[in-house]
Amino acid sequence: MTYRCEKCDNTRYETGEIRTAGGRLSKLFDVQNKKFMTVSCAECGFTEIYKGDTSLIGNVFDLMVG
Repeated sequence: MTYRCEKCDNTRYETGEIRTAGGRLSKLFDVQNKKFMTVSCAECGFTEIYKGDTSLIGNVFDLMVG
């Protein structure tokens, strides 16, 4: 992947992921059923968020662990 930060023109980056609840029932049962991938500039911290795929196993694990 060729990366160049839109804010500071840096080429170093870090990746990660975040999960969020998507509706009332998922909030009630504390299930994070929305998954997003992140790409953050290693210099200035500017972060881009991309929608990712969620897995049934990950959702069940979230429900069990709470």
